[in-house]
Amino acid sequence: MLLFKKRNQRDQQKNLRLQSVISRFMGNPLAVLGLILFSVILLATLSVGFFLDYEQSALAFNIPQRLVPPNGTNWFGTDEMGRDEFARILFGARYTLSVGFVSTLFAVIVGGIFGAVSGYFGGITDNIIMRIMEIMMCLPSMILAIAIVVALGGSILNMVVAVGISNVPKFARIVRSSVMGVRNTEYVQAAQIIGTPFIPLLFRHILRNCMGPVIVQATLIFAMSILSISSLSFLGLGIQAPTPEWGNMLSDGKDYMRGNAYLVLAPGLAIFFSIFSLNLIGDGLRDALDPRMDI
Repeated sequence: MLLFKKRNQRDQQKNLRLQSVISRFMGNPLAVLGLILFSVILLATLSVGFFLDYEQSALAFNIPQRLVPPNGTNWFGTDEMGRDEFARILFGARYTLSVGFVSTLFAVIVGGIFGAVSGYFGGITDNIIMRIMEIMMCLPSMILAIAIVVALGGSILNMVVAVGISNVPKFARIVRSSVMGVRNTEYVQAAQIIGTPFIPLLFRHILRNCMGPVIVQATLIFAMSILSISSLSFLGLGIQAPTPEWGNMLSDGKDYMRGNAYLVLAPGLAIFFSIFSLNLIGDGLRDALDPRMDI
Protein backbone atom coordinates (compact mmCIF):
# COMPACT_ATOMS: atom_id res chain seq x y z
CA MET A 1 0.00 0.00 0.00
CA LEU A 2 2.83 2.38 0.89
CA LEU A 3 4.64 1.52 -2.34
CA PHE A 4 1.48 2.25 -4.32
CA LYS A 5 1.13 5.65 -2.62
CA LYS A 6 4.74 6.58 -3.37
CA ARG A 7 4.35 5.55 -6.98
CA ASN A 8 1.15 7.56 -7.25
CA GLN A 9 2.89 10.59 -5.77
CA ARG A 10 5.73 10.27 -8.28
CA ASP A 11 3.24 10.05 -11.15
CA GLN A 12 1.44 13.15 -9.87
CA GLN A 13 4.72 15.04 -9.62
CA LYS A 14 5.64 14.06 -13.18
CA ASN A 15 2.24 15.20 -14.43
CA LEU A 16 2.59 18.50 -12.60
CA ARG A 17 6.05 19.08 -14.07
CA LEU A 18 4.80 18.25 -17.56
CA GLN A 19 1.83 20.58 -17.16
CA SER A 20 4.16 23.31 -15.94
CA VAL A 21 6.46 22.88 -18.96
CA ILE A 22 3.51 22.93 -21.38
CA SER A 23 2.05 25.98 -19.66
CA ARG A 24 5.32 27.92 -19.88
CA PHE A 25 5.79 26.90 -23.51
CA MET A 26 2.25 27.87 -24.53
CA GLY A 27 2.69 31.16 -22.66
CA ASN A 28 5.50 32.10 -25.05
CA PRO A 29 3.90 33.69 -28.16
CA LEU A 30 7.00 33.25 -30.34
CA ALA A 31 7.30 29.58 -29.39
CA VAL A 32 3.64 29.01 -30.25
CA LEU A 33 4.17 30.82 -33.56
CA GLY A 34 7.10 28.53 -34.35
CA LEU A 35 5.07 25.45 -33.41
CA ILE A 36 2.15 26.51 -35.63
CA LEU A 37 4.44 27.36 -38.54
CA PHE A 38 6.37 24.10 -38.38
CA SER A 39 3.14 22.12 -37.93
CA VAL A 40 1.78 23.66 -41.13
CA ILE A 41 4.97 22.76 -43.00
CA LEU A 42 4.92 19.23 -41.63
CA LEU A 43 1.22 18.72 -42.36
CA ALA A 44 1.61 19.95 -45.93
CA THR A 45 4.62 17.67 -46.40
CA LEU A 46 2.84 14.59 -45.09
CA SER A 47 -0.40 15.18 -46.97
CA VAL A 48 0.95 16.26 -50.39
CA GLY A 49 0.80 12.69 -51.73
CA PHE A 50 -2.97 12.64 -51.31
CA PHE A 51 -3.68 15.48 -53.74
CA LEU A 52 -0.61 15.60 -56.02
CA ASP A 53 1.05 12.85 -58.05
CA TYR A 54 4.80 12.67 -57.48
CA GLU A 55 5.76 11.44 -60.94
CA GLN A 56 3.50 13.78 -62.90
CA SER A 57 3.81 16.92 -60.77
CA ALA A 58 7.39 16.83 -59.52
CA LEU A 59 9.37 14.79 -62.08
CA ALA A 60 7.66 14.70 -65.49
CA PHE A 61 8.92 17.27 -68.03
CA ASN A 62 6.41 19.67 -69.61
CA ILE A 63 8.54 21.82 -71.89
CA PRO A 64 5.66 23.91 -73.34
CA GLN A 65 4.93 25.10 -69.79
CA ARG A 66 8.54 25.90 -68.82
CA LEU A 67 9.26 29.04 -66.79
CA VAL A 68 5.62 30.01 -66.36
CA PRO A 69 5.39 32.63 -63.56
CA PRO A 70 3.19 32.02 -60.51
CA ASN A 71 -0.52 31.89 -61.37
CA GLY A 72 -3.78 30.31 -60.23
CA THR A 73 -2.81 26.89 -61.58
CA ASN A 74 0.86 26.84 -60.65
CA TRP A 75 1.04 28.75 -57.37
CA PHE A 76 4.84 28.97 -57.38
CA GLY A 77 5.24 28.87 -61.16
CA THR A 78 7.09 26.21 -63.15
CA ASP A 79 10.80 25.51 -63.48
CA GLU A 80 13.04 25.25 -66.54
CA MET A 81 11.59 21.82 -67.34
CA GLY A 82 7.95 22.83 -66.90
CA ARG A 83 7.58 21.06 -63.55
CA ASP A 84 5.29 22.55 -60.93
CA GLU A 85 7.43 24.40 -58.40
CA PHE A 86 4.84 24.15 -55.62
CA ALA A 87 4.69 20.36 -55.93
CA ARG A 88 8.48 20.11 -55.98
CA ILE A 89 8.74 22.25 -52.83
CA LEU A 90 6.33 20.00 -50.93
CA PHE A 91 7.81 16.73 -52.18
CA GLY A 92 11.31 18.12 -51.64
CA ALA A 93 10.42 18.79 -48.02
CA ARG A 94 10.09 15.04 -47.53
CA TYR A 95 13.76 14.59 -48.36
CA THR A 96 15.10 17.68 -46.59
CA LEU A 97 13.14 17.25 -43.36
CA SER A 98 13.47 13.46 -43.14
CA VAL A 99 17.22 13.48 -43.77
CA GLY A 100 17.60 16.34 -41.29
CA PHE A 101 15.60 14.47 -38.65
CA VAL A 102 17.45 11.16 -39.12
CA SER A 103 20.86 12.85 -39.05
CA THR A 104 19.90 14.68 -35.85
CA LEU A 105 18.68 11.43 -34.30
CA PHE A 106 21.97 9.80 -35.30
CA ALA A 107 23.92 12.60 -33.61
CA VAL A 108 21.77 12.39 -30.47
CA ILE A 109 22.27 8.63 -30.11
CA VAL A 110 26.00 8.49 -30.91
CA GLY A 111 26.87 11.72 -29.11
CA GLY A 112 24.69 10.73 -26.16
CA ILE A 113 26.48 7.39 -25.79
CA PHE A 114 29.94 8.97 -25.91
CA GLY A 115 28.93 11.79 -23.57
CA ALA A 116 27.27 9.43 -21.08
CA VAL A 117 30.25 7.07 -20.94
CA SER A 118 32.66 9.98 -20.65
CA GLY A 119 30.72 11.74 -17.91
CA TYR A 120 29.97 8.61 -15.89
CA PHE A 121 33.42 7.00 -15.81
CA GLY A 122 35.59 10.13 -15.95
CA GLY A 123 39.36 9.76 -15.71
CA ILE A 124 41.27 8.47 -18.72
CA THR A 125 38.06 7.45 -20.50
CA ASP A 126 36.78 11.02 -20.23
CA ASN A 127 40.09 12.44 -21.45
CA ILE A 128 40.28 10.20 -24.51
CA ILE A 129 36.67 10.75 -25.61
CA MET A 130 36.69 14.50 -25.01
CA ARG A 131 40.01 15.00 -26.82
CA ILE A 132 38.53 13.22 -29.85
CA MET A 133 35.43 15.42 -29.65
CA GLU A 134 37.57 18.55 -29.41
CA ILE A 135 39.58 17.51 -32.46
CA MET A 136 36.32 17.10 -34.39
CA MET A 137 35.10 20.50 -33.17
CA CYS A 138 38.24 22.19 -34.47
CA LEU A 139 36.72 21.89 -37.94
CA PRO A 140 33.51 23.79 -38.72
CA SER A 141 30.65 21.29 -38.89
CA MET A 142 29.89 22.17 -42.53
CA ILE A 143 33.52 21.62 -43.60
CA LEU A 144 33.59 18.31 -41.74
CA ALA A 145 30.33 17.22 -43.41
CA ILE A 146 31.69 18.13 -46.86
CA ALA A 147 34.88 16.16 -46.20
CA ILE A 148 32.92 13.08 -45.12
CA VAL A 149 30.53 13.24 -48.11
CA VAL A 150 33.45 13.65 -50.52
CA ALA A 151 35.17 10.65 -48.94
CA LEU A 152 32.10 8.40 -48.79
CA GLY A 153 30.12 9.58 -51.83
CA GLY A 154 26.98 11.64 -52.34
CA SER A 155 24.20 9.21 -51.39
CA ILE A 156 21.38 9.98 -48.95
CA LEU A 157 22.78 7.52 -46.40
CA ASN A 158 26.25 9.05 -46.59
CA MET A 159 24.77 12.52 -46.22
CA VAL A 160 22.91 11.41 -43.07
CA VAL A 161 26.15 9.99 -41.65
CA ALA A 162 28.15 13.08 -42.61
CA VAL A 163 25.76 15.62 -41.11
CA GLY A 164 25.18 13.39 -38.08
CA ILE A 165 28.89 12.89 -37.35
CA SER A 166 29.55 16.62 -37.67
CA ASN A 167 27.03 17.24 -34.86
CA VAL A 168 28.08 14.37 -32.55
CA PRO A 169 30.55 16.49 -30.48
CA LYS A 170 27.83 19.01 -29.55
CA PHE A 171 25.63 16.34 -27.99
CA ALA A 172 28.59 14.53 -26.41
CA ARG A 173 29.62 17.67 -24.53
CA ILE A 174 26.07 18.47 -23.39
CA VAL A 175 25.35 14.92 -22.19
CA ARG A 176 28.73 14.67 -20.49
CA SER A 177 28.18 17.83 -18.45
CA SER A 178 24.64 16.75 -17.52
CA VAL A 179 25.76 13.25 -16.48
CA MET A 180 28.57 14.66 -14.37
CA GLY A 181 26.01 16.77 -12.52
CA VAL A 182 23.70 13.80 -11.90
CA ARG A 183 26.05 10.86 -11.25
CA ASN A 184 26.81 11.84 -7.62
CA THR A 185 23.21 12.43 -6.57
CA GLU A 186 21.70 10.34 -3.78
CA TYR A 187 19.29 8.34 -5.95
CA VAL A 188 22.11 7.32 -8.31
CA GLN A 189 24.31 6.28 -5.39
CA ALA A 190 21.41 4.33 -3.91
CA ALA A 191 20.93 2.50 -7.23
CA GLN A 192 24.64 1.68 -7.30
CA ILE A 193 24.55 0.33 -3.73
CA ILE A 194 21.73 -2.10 -4.46
CA GLY A 195 23.66 -3.40 -7.47
CA THR A 196 21.77 -1.91 -10.41
CA PRO A 197 23.59 -2.94 -13.65
CA PHE A 198 25.34 -0.21 -15.61
CA ILE A 199 22.98 -0.05 -18.61
CA PRO A 200 19.71 0.26 -16.59
CA LEU A 201 21.46 2.67 -14.21
CA LEU A 202 22.59 4.85 -17.09
CA PHE A 203 19.29 4.95 -18.98
CA ARG A 204 16.76 4.71 -16.14
CA HIS A 205 18.37 6.87 -13.47
CA ILE A 206 20.87 9.17 -15.19
CA LEU A 207 20.03 9.95 -18.82
CA ARG A 208 16.29 10.37 -18.21
CA ASN A 209 17.18 13.27 -15.90
CA CYS A 210 19.45 14.86 -18.50
CA MET A 211 16.97 15.09 -21.37
CA GLY A 212 16.01 18.76 -21.02
CA PRO A 213 19.21 20.26 -22.53
CA VAL A 214 19.38 17.43 -25.09
CA ILE A 215 15.84 18.12 -26.37
CA VAL A 216 16.55 21.83 -26.73
CA GLN A 217 19.85 21.19 -28.50
CA ALA A 218 18.25 18.59 -30.78
CA THR A 219 15.65 21.11 -31.94
CA LEU A 220 18.32 23.66 -32.79
CA ILE A 221 20.60 21.07 -34.45
CA PHE A 222 17.63 19.85 -36.51
CA ALA A 223 17.36 23.37 -37.91
CA MET A 224 21.08 23.51 -38.67
CA SER A 225 20.94 20.05 -40.25
CA ILE A 226 18.31 21.30 -42.71
CA LEU A 227 20.68 24.10 -43.68
CA SER A 228 23.63 21.70 -43.99
CA ILE A 229 21.67 19.24 -46.15
CA SER A 230 20.44 22.01 -48.41
CA SER A 231 23.96 23.40 -48.67
CA LEU A 232 25.43 20.01 -49.60
CA SER A 233 22.77 19.52 -52.28
CA PHE A 234 23.34 23.07 -53.54
CA LEU A 235 27.03 22.25 -53.97
CA GLY A 236 26.18 19.03 -55.83
CA LEU A 237 27.32 16.75 -52.99
CA GLY A 238 23.91 15.71 -51.68
CA ILE A 239 20.62 14.66 -53.25
CA GLN A 240 20.91 14.94 -57.02
CA ALA A 241 18.40 16.25 -59.56
CA PRO A 242 15.81 15.44 -60.79
CA THR A 243 14.88 14.36 -57.25
CA PRO A 244 13.33 17.48 -55.70
CA GLU A 245 15.25 18.82 -52.71
CA TRP A 246 15.40 22.42 -51.58
CA GLY A 247 19.16 22.73 -52.00
CA ASN A 248 19.37 21.36 -55.54
CA MET A 249 16.27 23.39 -56.48
CA LEU A 250 18.16 26.52 -55.43
CA SER A 251 21.14 25.37 -57.45
CA ASP A 252 19.02 24.73 -60.55
CA GLY A 253 17.14 28.02 -60.19
CA LYS A 254 20.17 30.28 -59.73
CA ASP A 255 20.83 30.33 -63.50
CA TYR A 256 17.34 31.76 -64.12
CA MET A 257 17.01 34.09 -61.15
CA ARG A 258 17.50 37.29 -63.14
CA GLY A 259 14.21 36.86 -65.00
CA ASN A 260 12.50 34.22 -62.84
CA ALA A 261 13.36 35.03 -59.25
CA TYR A 262 10.60 32.77 -57.92
CA LEU A 263 12.76 29.74 -58.76
CA VAL A 264 15.15 30.65 -55.94
CA LEU A 265 12.67 32.53 -53.79
CA ALA A 266 10.36 29.54 -53.20
CA PRO A 267 12.97 27.01 -51.97
CA GLY A 268 14.85 29.75 -50.15
CA LEU A 269 11.75 30.74 -48.20
CA ALA A 270 10.99 27.08 -47.48
CA ILE A 271 14.45 26.69 -45.91
CA PHE A 272 14.11 29.99 -44.04
CA PHE A 273 10.70 29.29 -42.52
CA SER A 274 11.65 25.76 -41.49
CA ILE A 275 14.80 26.92 -39.71
CA PHE A 276 13.04 29.97 -38.27
CA SER A 277 10.19 27.91 -36.81
CA LEU A 278 12.54 25.32 -35.30
CA ASN A 279 14.66 28.03 -33.70
CA LEU A 280 11.55 29.58 -32.14
CA ILE A 281 10.50 26.15 -30.84
CA GLY A 282 13.99 25.53 -29.46
CA ASP A 283 14.06 28.87 -27.64
CA GLY A 284 10.60 28.19 -26.24
CA LEU A 285 11.62 24.74 -25.02
CA ARG A 286 14.72 26.16 -23.40
CA ASP A 287 12.67 28.67 -21.44
CA ALA A 288 9.99 26.11 -20.59
CA LEU A 289 12.39 23.43 -19.39
CA ASP A 290 14.50 25.87 -17.40
CA PRO A 291 12.31 28.29 -15.40
CA ARG A 292 15.44 30.17 -14.27
CA MET A 293 15.62 31.67 -17.77
CA ASP A 294 12.67 33.86 -16.83
CA ILE A 295 14.52 35.44 -13.92
